[in-house]
Amino acid sequence: MAKTSPIQFMQQVRQEIGKVTWPSRKETMITTTMVFIMAVVAAIFFLLVDQILSVAIKFILGLGN
Repeated sequence: MAKTSPIQFMQQVRQEIGKVTWPSRKETMITTTMVFIMAVVAAIFFLLVDQILSVAIKFILGLGN
């Protein structure tokens, strides 16, 4: 593998950064909102599953009053 000088490396980095398609502010906000919504949906789902399993186990083991 050929070695490159630090100057060449920085030039290559700048070229690669220029090729990147950066998301717009609107796209970033929409994606962030969707992540938060999915996190809340997942939290509610796991809360419900946990509660259902808790009730089922208490019923099976006869620990419920």
